Amino acid sequence: MLKVVSLLKRAEGLSKEEFAKWVVEDHLAFARKLPGLRRYTVNVAVAEDAPYDAVNELYFDDEQARVAAFASEDGKAAAADAGAHTSSRVHVLTTAHELF
Repeated sequence: MLKVVSLLKRAEGLSKEEFAKWVVEDHLAFARKLPGLRRYTVNVAVAEDAPYDAVNELYFDDEQARVAAFASEDGKAAAADAGAHTSSRVHVLTTAHELF
């Protein structure tokens, strides 16, 4: 399974509470529409001095499914929504190994 880990910093002017609501509730509508997305996890930072405000995990069967998802109109809409609510996004492609 391929996993995209997205490290997100909130946009200027968004409070931590506003950002948390967006990433947990509002952005979910975009994620639900991504073709081929198998699992979606949102992790909201707790510490005030955390380097990122959230870490999202998007699971796909393989690289082909990931590329197709983000190339789709729904993928482009999700990226635009994320761009409007974040000041920085770092994506790391990984292979997921559930060990226990």
